[in-house]
Amino acid sequence: MYNPKGNGELKKAKQVQFIEMKPPKFLMGIVHRFSEIKTNVPLDEEYLHHALPDACTYLIFDQLDVKIAGVTNLYTISEELNLGKEFHYVWVRFLPGVWKGQVKYGLVNLPYTGILPLKETNYQLACLDFTAKQAVLIRLIEQLIKEKIVVANPIAEKLASHIDIIHTVEDMADIVGVSSRQLQRILKNSVGFKPHDFLKILHLQQSIGDDGYSLYYTDQSHFIRSFRKATGYSPMRYTKKFDV
Repeated sequence: MYNPKGNGELKKAKQVQFIEMKPPKFLMGIVHRFSEIKTNVPLDEEYLHHALPDACTYLIFDQLDVKIAGVTNLYTISEELNLGKEFHYVWVRFLPGVWKGQVKYGLVNLPYTGILPLKETNYQLACLDFTAKQAVLIRLIEQLIKEKIVVANPIAEKLASHIDIIHTVEDMADIVGVSSRQLQRILKNSVGFKPHDFLKILHLQQSIGDDGYSLYYTDQSHFIRSFRKATGYSPMRYTKKFDV
């Protein structure tokens, strides 16, 4: 089963608190994780947050400036973000293909000006502990589901649940029961990626942090080349620098 890793956090920053929680059962086909990352005290050095290639959409809330929130773009290559010496973010990671709203705000560094109630939600999140924050986020997600901005994606879910036996686009099409051409149209419309790119992201995510690369790549050299192309690091250098 697909379990997206999301991001790499610097190993040397001991003063940074990172928390993840699974969603309640009724949201498990929609949400992968609720997460929070924050500094307990200002850091001596600026903190690098490594965003891995991802097929998930995120809602992100800046708790140090509650005017700032947004929806992230999907991406096929990694991005290294400098969060500075003091930060506090909360986010929801949606499963691939469930987000139907616009994704145009990209990286969160400006006040949110869209129609979603993200600023209002961010004000509600401020000063709450992580458990209480989840209750606020769940109410927001329920509203987004009601407005059909977030909708379960059975095709993406089926592909993710069979990722260990999928090796080619043809395998993907067979699992779903459509032609390769139909699959291309379906995934482009619902997930935002061509089948080949979607498969590359799923395989890379699954291979990070364990020895399972042999399930998804022809050999170790193939894995190393693919990993370096997507992240800018060799697997060994990456795991020395980041926790995933």
